[in-house]
Amino acid sequence: MRRLRVSESMRRLVRETRLDPAQFVLPLFAIPGEGVRKEIGSMPGHAQLSVDLLVTECEECVKLGLGGVILFGIPEHKDELATGAYSPEGIVQRAVKAIKSAHPQLLVITDVCNCEYTSHGHCGFVKDGDVDNDETLTWLAEAAVSHARMGADIVAPSDMMDGRVAAIRQGLDSAGFQNTAILSYAAKYASAFYGPFREAAESAPQFGDRRTYQMDCPNAREAMREIELDLAEGADMIMVKPAMAYLDIIHEARSRFDVPLAAYQVSGEFSMIMAAARNGWIDGERTMMETLIAIRRAGADFILTYFAKEASRLLG
Repeated sequence: MRRLRVSESMRRLVRETRLDPAQFVLPLFAIPGEGVRKEIGSMPGHAQLSVDLLVTECEECVKLGLGGVILFGIPEHKDELATGAYSPEGIVQRAVKAIKSAHPQLLVITDVCNCEYTSHGHCGFVKDGDVDNDETLTWLAEAAVSHARMGADIVAPSDMMDGRVAAIRQGLDSAGFQNTAILSYAAKYASAFYGPFREAAESAPQFGDRRTYQMDCPNAREAMREIELDLAEGADMIMVKPAMAYLDIIHEARSRFDVPLAAYQVSGEFSMIMAAARNGWIDGERTMMETLIAIRRAGADFILTYFAKEASRLLG
């Protein structure tokens, strides 16, 4: 067996799993203002960016050949009705329009959720201390249509409300956006790995948690049911989130469903690697690439990752 490992040239020739910048999607955080860059303390190298700086950031993404970007928004004001999520003048809507105007060839995905826009930090309309599923669907459909209207190529609902894919598909089709694809966060777990993201998106719940609507971490068969339902409702692509602790879910989804499959290497995964690397405990570059390879090997077609630019530079 060692004959096929004798040199880097030999290893490269027989390598079974490969990475390409086109398989990476970079998450970006849009904030109001101009010339504004707010570093995210728990995510070294990443920042909340005003729209003008996002356009510049996307220029580099195009040069690196990334598969695309996914946008999250931090609005000027938050309220109980998440109006910033579906307002025509919302921060993500403005960002999409500017990016597509400057870089029409760049694939732009928008996160469709409400937690960044609600004053309480939950993903929908709160009634009697819990999120009302069906009331929230209206917000999600309106947000998705508003993103498509500005030029979003793909909308990605991450809220985990039941029936949201069908509501969004109906809303898009009725508004004339039949070609706007839906990437569903189909198996999104109530994970501890989201901690740094809550700083980045300023979206921590003000009470309780999200376990009544995000998936329970021990459940695998339930994830397959979630995926089946979302595909039946019209999802074009599916996602598993987080990635590293859920490689078994990615693998099972790849075995069962013949549709494009994404995995989200989330903020906590990124920050742990960065922290250990900065302390000299691990080789940061090798660990980054090894984890990305593992996600691809498990079956993901593309990866949402905060390492998108760094990994692409290494791949050359």
